Amino acid sequence: MSEIFFFNEGCEFPDFFSKERVTQWLQLVAEDYALKLGSISFIFCDDEYILDVNRKYLNHDYYTDVITFDYREGKILSGDVFISLDTVQSNALEFGTTYEEELHRVIVHSVLHLIGFKDKSDEDAKEMRSNENHCLELLKTL
Repeated sequence: MSEIFFFNEGCEFPDFFSKERVTQWLQLVAEDYALKLGSISFIFCDDEYILDVNRKYLNHDYYTDVITFDYREGKILSGDVFISLDTVQSNALEFGTTYEEELHRVIVHSVLHLIGFKDKSDEDAKEMRSNENHCLELLKTL
């Protein structure tokens, strides 16, 4: 049984954000990759909160838009996902997209990591972007 949770730490959920729509979308994404959703917690936070998580758990001393902790078991996707809404907003401006589209891209980016996609090499990053675009198209069907 899938359980998608949404929490906020030091920030508010964006006005456009729909927990129900995102949950339906992620169900479609999992099915599209022949997987199932397990328990995934999305923690929306500010830059300082994600920096603390990055320092405490990954020994990284920098800001980032998303940190994904993968607890997948077989074909069941599970994990904890921390998303800095501050960085998502600034990235949207930098990349010339909307805050909503950038947030959806970051959400699905984290789920694609749970699926097994990487993004460290140029080739992997290109494949990740292609999969992000595919999944964003799935969102448009809802």
